[in-house]
Amino acid sequence: MLLAYRQKPSFFAVGQNLGQHHQTVQRCVERALAYGPLAALDDRPRPGKEPTITPEAKAWLVSLACDKAREHGYPHELWTTRLLARHARERGPAAGHECLANLVQGTVCKILGQEDIKPHKVRYYLERRDAEFEQKMAEVLCVYREVQILKKAAAKPGKPSKPVAIVSYDEKPGIQAIATTAPDLPPKPGVHATFARDHEYKRHGTLSLLAGIDLLTGKVHALVRDRHRSLEFIEFLKLLDAAYPVSTAIKLILDNHSAHISRETRTWLATRPPGRFKFTFTPTHGSWLNLVEGFFSKFARSVLRHIRVASKHELKERIMAGIEDVNRHPVIHTWSYKLAEAA
Repeated sequence: MLLAYRQKPSFFAVGQNLGQHHQTVQRCVERALAYGPLAALDDRPRPGKEPTITPEAKAWLVSLACDKAREHGYPHELWTTRLLARHARERGPAAGHECLANLVQGTVCKILGQEDIKPHKVRYYLERRDAEFEQKMAEVLCVYREVQILKKAAAKPGKPSKPVAIVSYDEKPGIQAIATTAPDLPPKPGVHATFARDHEYKRHGTLSLLAGIDLLTGKVHALVRDRHRSLEFIEFLKLLDAAYPVSTAIKLILDNHSAHISRETRTWLATRPPGRFKFTFTPTHGSWLNLVEGFFSKFARSVLRHIRVASKHELKERIMAGIEDVNRHPVIHTWSYKLAEAA
């Protein structure tokens, strides 16, 4: 419009060419002369209708949204915007905010959106409950630093170092043995691109995978059992005890599960030669420090994902077959995060 007026300074001519009223062209040109061409591209702000909801009422509503609905006598745990609007209509006038008597859900959404409040959602966090978190984390990182030193020493010819095995260990419980009730249908070009599976299934129970990764060789030591008590943990320790020479010190990184520190476990460890086993515990809620968690994640996404079996026995065989496949092409896991800060 401004460019057309510059070429032909006539309100009527420009309006006729652009299909606009000549007064619209005139107002646009006047805004450009008064405030500049960029400001002329938009309408000037108008006073609009006076807001009916006062700032005090908005603050009261936001404060209300920061409480839980159950704290105000509702069975709901959290607010919904519809419930919050109803509560404000019923209780707002009594609290001195008559302007909320006709409050609707859309207005609630706008007010909460302006304050970036989402009372209908929950974001989870993890509270630090271990007062010795930093110290225990440093101990775990020191073990990873030792792994790094041992790898470098093994790459250099010379005096052999003291035999040490460092194993990252944990359990993966609750692996479901699920069977299909109808055969899977294979993909068909031009028909459906994926496997098709019936929605119904049959449960056969669960199994626990007890596994540890040798951080120097990448080998995975594993057991599959129905449960993961002290009995099963001691069985896994016996597996490690048989897998390494008697002169090798076995260091385990593991969490503080009750089975790892039970009386039965301590009694069995006392029967082994001094220095044979050494435990380094991750701090509470610090399982992410354990490298074996990455292995479990990859194993679940590759082997266990969508798995269907006819029995728990078949599930056990499939899991152990997956472990054997991993050991045919072992991957040496390496920790690098904050390793330079380890003492």
